[in-house]
Amino acid sequence: MLDININLILGQMMLGLVNGAFYAIVSLGLAIIFGLLGVINYAHGVFFMLGAFIAYMLGETLGIGYWGALILAPLMIGVLGLFVEVLLIRHLYKLEHLYGLLLTLGLALFIEGFLRIVFGPQGLPYAIPANLRGAINLGFMYLPNYRAWVVIFGIILCLATWFIIERTPLGAKLRAATDNPQMVQSFGINVPVMLTLTYAAGVALAAAGGVMAAPLIAVDPSMGTNIVIVAFAVVVIGGMGSILGSIVTGLGLGLLEGFAKAVYPEASSTVLFLAMVIVLVLRPRGLFGKMA
Repeated sequence: MLDININLILGQMMLGLVNGAFYAIVSLGLAIIFGLLGVINYAHGVFFMLGAFIAYMLGETLGIGYWGALILAPLMIGVLGLFVEVLLIRHLYKLEHLYGLLLTLGLALFIEGFLRIVFGPQGLPYAIPANLRGAINLGFMYLPNYRAWVVIFGIILCLATWFIIERTPLGAKLRAATDNPQMVQSFGINVPVMLTLTYAAGVALAAAGGVMAAPLIAVDPSMGTNIVIVAFAVVVIGGMGSILGSIVTGLGLGLLEGFAKAVYPEASSTVLFLAMVIVLVLRPRGLFGKMA
């Protein structure tokens, strides 16, 4: 029997929006890498997890707090992404998507296993920054300040990324480089460098999400695996490679998950994948995907 409580529903949907911000950030990086490079990057969740671990290590070893880590961790993971693209991903562009999926799956398992050996399977605590403690009274709930920050900054980050790719000359060059690399190369633009930077930017987004998640969930080697599965569902529902689709769908699925937790908690963990099945049946290319 369903127990309907409007305050409970609104509260859970607001908390779901926090999760939705993470879904949007991680799936946005996935969509960028697939849409512009054609690579199914299963290791994306690992870069999310590495962002959280780097934030933790920066604090433990150098005393660098949350705000410094929010800048440094994505930059460091972006540099790591440069090497991954040059040494591994670059050789897969002309192959079937399955090869990219298998390679990045192997990379993800290796990194996760290595960190499990070094740090152990237990979660590591990461404190909420002092200036974001406390809560806001929304009337129907007290929303922690840090969760409000995650929603606001997450949406700003996603929209800024969409604007750069879809509305700037740089984004136009990136899209042209993937559609017709020979033509773009003829204009003196170094296409391989642009593709490398695109991959680095995509994984840096995931790392930023990891830093933001560190104060909310325990920093552990499996945290990336948990979110990348949902991120793939978001990308499929929004449309493979659709930047706007990933943002809207990520936030929307977070709200849907929160609604399910309030109305029928037993279904909250499966409602996202039920939505994916329905969308695949009715619109195989996703809500924002372009029809052939």
